[in-house]
Amino acid sequence: MALTLAICGLIILSNKLKVAYPILLVLAGLGISVIPGMPAMKLSPDLIMLIFLPPILYEAAANNSWKEIWKWRRIISSFAFIVVFITACSVALFANYFIPGVSIAIGFLLGGIVSPPDAVSAAAIMKFVKVPKRLSVILEGESLFNDASSLIIVKFALIAIGIGQIVWYEALGSFVWMVVGGIGAGVLLTMVFTRIQKWMPDDENIDTIVSIVIPYMLYLAAEEIGSSGVLSVVSGGLYFSYHRIRLIKASSRLQAQSVWRSLTFMLNGYAFMLIGLDLNEITTTIQANGVSLWTVVGYGVMITIVLILVRIACAYGAVGVTFVMRNFITVADRNMPGMGAPMLLGWTGMRGVVSLAAALSTPLTLKDGAPFPMRSEILLITFVVILLTLVVQGLTLPLFIKRFHFPDYGDYLPEEVAKRFIRRGLAETSLQRLQAMGECDDSHQSIILHGMVKHWGEQIEKEDPRTLYGDSREVYIDILNEQRLWLNRLNKENPKIDEDLVRHYIHRIDLEEERLRAD
Repeated sequence: MALTLAICGLIILSNKLKVAYPILLVLAGLGISVIPGMPAMKLSPDLIMLIFLPPILYEAAANNSWKEIWKWRRIISSFAFIVVFITACSVALFANYFIPGVSIAIGFLLGGIVSPPDAVSAAAIMKFVKVPKRLSVILEGESLFNDASSLIIVKFALIAIGIGQIVWYEALGSFVWMVVGGIGAGVLLTMVFTRIQKWMPDDENIDTIVSIVIPYMLYLAAEEIGSSGVLSVVSGGLYFSYHRIRLIKASSRLQAQSVWRSLTFMLNGYAFMLIGLDLNEITTTIQANGVSLWTVVGYGVMITIVLILVRIACAYGAVGVTFVMRNFITVADRNMPGMGAPMLLGWTGMRGVVSLAAALSTPLTLKDGAPFPMRSEILLITFVVILLTLVVQGLTLPLFIKRFHFPDYGDYLPEEVAKRFIRRGLAETSLQRLQAMGECDDSHQSIILHGMVKHWGEQIEKEDPRTLYGDSREVYIDILNEQRLWLNRLNKENPKIDEDLVRHYIHRIDLEEERLRAD
């Protein structure tokens, strides 16, 4: 209870200071952990992965745009898989050469743990500064998949440490199954769950509860068949995002949005606070093993520098590859993005809860009962990487963004132009629906309907006091549904329309429908 209140207070403070709240939460947890007599907080690594990852990833995927992810699929997949693998290799080679006692397998384990950047941190920081939409889409899309790729590396590294070798063709087959099985399980099970949900009685509370259960079911089911639970959750969330209009009704969408916003808000808060609170256990373990804390901290600083440099190099490398490949394949943008965009992508490499959970998931002993090699060092290095990337990169990221003047890439119509286009389309769709339903008579209620349609642009921005009843109310609700369907088609067919704006109008239509039903 005290942590909950502390998290709320710290997030209020972070908003006033215009500092990303993960930074304050980690520092606060660190400060609390060093208070004498403070009880240690311990959670099973498996529970950390199970409790925090499914809902956080599902909510992020469900609020993401499949249209944008598909548009930037090449660079997103490159950062989520290729860059993660390159980063893990770089850390493995560096650790093997510079850190005594670290084998290549242990180096890959460490590399897999610290390779995935944290989406929550970057998103929390970028809300205080303005960046081009394409960059935020790439960062958010990358973060949905890089957790899965890094955890796959961790899994194979643990196997290599346990048995001493990996058969490459077995590893390749297992990797393919983890990816394909995870994505397939996520999409298939989400389809099944949403169909079952449609057969259930209409109840907003039940729909909301089911929406919370689904990500946990996706994660557990995929892990049970040996595939990636993270990819299962992400693919399920993206499937829901793409089909949300036809999957749940307006009242359920409105209630679920509020519940999910509060749920993920607190889960993120607990996760970052636990990172800081975990330091006491880590340092105690290292001191018990007779290892110098400052030596390990130095290793953590060096690993952090490697991570930053490798990511920046990969960002500029991706621009170079795009410059060459645009002559052979269709790319999302044929124009060079300038020096600022890859620098920003390279500097947004803050690590977070996934890295900590992966580090804690390393077993205490090997199968033969021997202590797991370098476990305490891996934990402290991971903590140092998380702390440094959050604080150093997190606090300086706004300065980097202000330093580079990003051009108007012209990915979308200007907001006012898009709003006028949408309002006109909504009015035309409404009139066509009225004519098709034969509601164009001279009755008083029909006149009200025509007036509401004509002034749709005004009423979608503010509540209209006029009240409909009887058949006219049902006609208007049918018009609202037709407007949602038109907005959904517009989003899929017009790449110049920002999906955030479409979702804003759908949300307003949902509110209008609920107001009518409540009258």
